[in-house]
Amino acid sequence: MTDVVVVSLGSTGGWRASDAKFAAAIERAGVSAVVATAKPQGDVRTYALTDLRWARAARAAAKRAIAEHEPRAIVYSATTAALLWPRPGAIRYDTPARDSRPGRHGLWQRPLERRRLAQAPLLVPMTPDQPGVCVRIPVDPSGAAGERDIAAVAYAADPVKRRLDVLLAAWDAARRPGEELVITGIEREPREGVRFAGRLAPADFRALLRRARAFVAAPAREDYGIAPLEALADGCVVATTPAVGPYPAREIMRAIDRRLVTDDLATAIRVALDDSPPDFAARALEALAPFRRDAVDKVVADELLPRLLG
Repeated sequence: MTDVVVVSLGSTGGWRASDAKFAAAIERAGVSAVVATAKPQGDVRTYALTDLRWARAARAAAKRAIAEHEPRAIVYSATTAALLWPRPGAIRYDTPARDSRPGRHGLWQRPLERRRLAQAPLLVPMTPDQPGVCVRIPVDPSGAAGERDIAAVAYAADPVKRRLDVLLAAWDAARRPGEELVITGIEREPREGVRFAGRLAPADFRALLRRARAFVAAPAREDYGIAPLEALADGCVVATTPAVGPYPAREIMRAIDRRLVTDDLATAIRVALDDSPPDFAARALEALAPFRRDAVDKVVADELLPRLLG
């Protein structure tokens, strides 16, 4: 018998890593936890069908885990994983899908999502602007910084969502001779001043951040944004477009230096590389205090588990 089963949609590497960290925080509180991950699903043409396939895969994973582990509580991560749940449970999410994918794309999903959010015995959002117990993804420095021999790093596994075209145009306008932008998460032919590093293991990505002076992002919307938070933890100055959505790193950057958050991304890049506050790294770490592992563990032990397990 297991205390908590985390039903992970696992549709992206970020979600899989996040759910593993969430389960680890539960176990550090002395409670047993198992992650049940939905089987990977191929790409299809519409969001409606995509969500149906992933919801069915999450339901199958939940049913297997319930039969095997007889959990005291279930946490569905994220809202799509809960749409076809076989048993009610808490819902962990960065933002409701109605906000990240509004309009006609949610013909069947949005009404069902509203019901599931209302039926869930507990909501576990990642940002404090939502109801429930806010449990952030833990972010800590990954090691001692070495020589900052890379000008900038970016993450663009989804080139449309990450607006790779906007990012590249800003870099072309901002870069100076000898400066290089390393783009992770995607493989393409190199171009002048740009190297594509492909998909990296988490440790390799963090090692790259420790070598970079800046992290560049160009989202139109960002629900959470773990990569820029990791960049801040490892001492990179983040230059970003404002974006809509919770986007915690945006608020941290605005508090430190508003010039780093602007639609004029090329200018923000030059500020990050040439004119960032001298105490930037220390201020970023101070702002990240609620995201550090010790702070997250305290919330899990003191607030989440008493409400989750009764």
